[in-house]
Amino acid sequence: MKKIIALLMAGLMTATAFAGCGAKKEESGSKASGSASSSTADSTSDSAVSSADWDEIAKKGEMTIGITYFQPMNYKDDNGELTGFETEFAQAVCAELGVKAKFQEIDWDSKEMELSSKSIDCIWNGLTITDERKQNMDITTPYMENKQVMVVKAENAEKFTSADALKGASVVAEQGSAGEEVAKGDEFFKSAEYVAVQSQASALLEVKSGNADVAIIDYVMSIGTLTGESDYADLKMVESKSFSPEQYGIALRKNSGLTLEKVNAAMDSVAKSGKLAEIAKKYNLSDLLLLK
Repeated sequence: MKKIIALLMAGLMTATAFAGCGAKKEESGSKASGSASSSTADSTSDSAVSSADWDEIAKKGEMTIGITYFQPMNYKDDNGELTGFETEFAQAVCAELGVKAKFQEIDWDSKEMELSSKSIDCIWNGLTITDERKQNMDITTPYMENKQVMVVKAENAEKFTSADALKGASVVAEQGSAGEEVAKGDEFFKSAEYVAVQSQASALLEVKSGNADVAIIDYVMSIGTLTGESDYADLKMVESKSFSPEQYGIALRKNSGLTLEKVNAAMDSVAKSGKLAEIAKKYNLSDLLLLK
């Protein structure tokens, strides 16, 4: 009788153990299913975020491009029409995308706020690629090289070639620009007096008028501006000094996803067709092109 009872008890314990295992497997399966559902939801959400910008651009049929005016990138010609390397490049890329390029002047110092608030769809105006900007915005494939240079009155071109010569000199650059970073951070300018101005054009005007000794601007701007026919024929770049080698890219909102993919692909297409090289040659920028 004892043997029979022992056998019955053993059977009961085994059945309970199997039931417990089944319950744990079912619970585990439920958790896995929940995790998968959560993962799918996250993936769907990411997909929606990554295509949202492009959906809006495609719906309105235009890309709003934030710019400032400076030669040879974006400026008004003698007829008051917007032209320049960036203007024509943007128009070619937008044509490839099947949308219209709409240009909107912005305050360069507020460019990231303009972008995040959706006042503009991108910043396309000689934007220097930096690690900090890559953290806050999506930036396309680099398409052009650049550097920062010093512009002075022609008679001072041989004077301001050393840090000692800059002691007490007035240096200006556009607020929020790569030029400002050089003025504030490079040891060469440590003994100079720096003043921020609204734009690169303003920086040149300050030197031309005698209110400043040195303007720090983009090299590409010096190419388009310091010519014999321009209003700045009396200014000259200090040939022996340059700073902060850099590359230009187009900035989009962070996590722009599909928009970034499409713009990169369109840029590549415009370059491979030879159109980009044609535009660069027109503005004397061929040697600076990265995208070919």
